[in-house]
Amino acid sequence: MPSTRDIRRRIKSVKNTAQITKAMQMVASAKMRKAQQAALAGRPYATLMNEVMAAATAGAGEFQHPLAEKREVKKRALIIISTDKGLCGALNTNLLREAAKVPPATTVYVVAGRKAAQWVARTKRELVAEFSFKDSPQFAEARAISKFAQELFLSGQVDAVDVVFTNYINTLTQKAEVRPLLPMGRIQKLEANLSGPGTSEDLQPGSASEFSFEPAAGQLLGNLLPHYLNFQVYQVLLEAKASEHSARMVAMKSATDNAKQLIKDLTLEYNKLRQANITKELLEITSAAMAMGN
Repeated sequence: MPSTRDIRRRIKSVKNTAQITKAMQMVASAKMRKAQQAALAGRPYATLMNEVMAAATAGAGEFQHPLAEKREVKKRALIIISTDKGLCGALNTNLLREAAKVPPATTVYVVAGRKAAQWVARTKRELVAEFSFKDSPQFAEARAISKFAQELFLSGQVDAVDVVFTNYINTLTQKAEVRPLLPMGRIQKLEANLSGPGTSEDLQPGSASEFSFEPAAGQLLGNLLPHYLNFQVYQVLLEAKASEHSARMVAMKSATDNAKQLIKDLTLEYNKLRQANITKELLEITSAAMAMGN
């Protein structure tokens, strides 16, 4: 049975831990609001860009482009967008579980984030590139990742490129998703609350009349496709950062609440033990006094 000194030491240790987790919760909360605003701000542009691209695709007829070339998938590249640090709940676990579903024998890995790089090295998978990005992702960082993926595809080293990331739903919910990046398939019209190619219906060819293209739709598509891919990767980085800070804030809040509850339980145990010791001492004194009196 622990002594009162042991319990006091443990209470002090838990209080110190609670102070740390509370501070991390406040920091993550501040970063979370900024990251959420950035992710949400990028969605309207992504939605409109997909709508324009879908209309251009509908009006371009038999459009052909090297980035849209479909071929038998013998080798696949998987871009993994993870965090650099832990303490964000099950975020990385769920993300890497999705990444592990892809057959490693026919897959090469491009990672952004130290956790993904460590996982690839630990599982002895083939890593071809590692990138980093800041708490506030920059478009140049996304463009570097996208350009590398395009070069892998255009050179024939891989036949398809997918990206696995954590999509931001809300503060309490983040979902690990695998999204195809290359080859470019039929571009879809998006609902307002989506951030990338989703499940909504394709734009019909007749809807191309809503837009007037100059130059022609086919030439426009050829010029816009690289930028479209760059922005898709950029939006993925924004979604991943919003998910990371949200998950970390929730995890640290949960840790702080658990620490406070543990302090209450330990304090109660300490008081009970202290009361028991006092009662024991009183009984010993009373018994000694009675013995001396007899």
